[in-house]
Amino acid sequence: MNQQEILDNVKGVIKNYVKDPAMVDNADMETSILDDLKVNSARLVDIIIQFEDTFDIEIDDDDADGIRTIGDAVKYISGRVASDQSVG
Repeated sequence: MNQQEILDNVKGVIKNYVKDPAMVDNADMETSILDDLKVNSARLVDIIIQFEDTFDIEIDDDDADGIRTIGDAVKYISGRVASDQSVG
């Protein structure tokens, strides 16, 4: 899975948790999930869980705390997906 596919999937997950899904269409790697997309912290937990299910990875609490932007999510997931594929 390449970075663009991960970005598309990340945005697809987030779109389910925002009040205005159209905002996600214009989002980029610098977009803050909490501030720009107006996702509250409880919803961010739901998003992290959905990332785990979507990408078949586990995200520990410390790593989840570092996911604040779409780019943070894409970079983290890219690293996990790449390392999981090299192991398997």
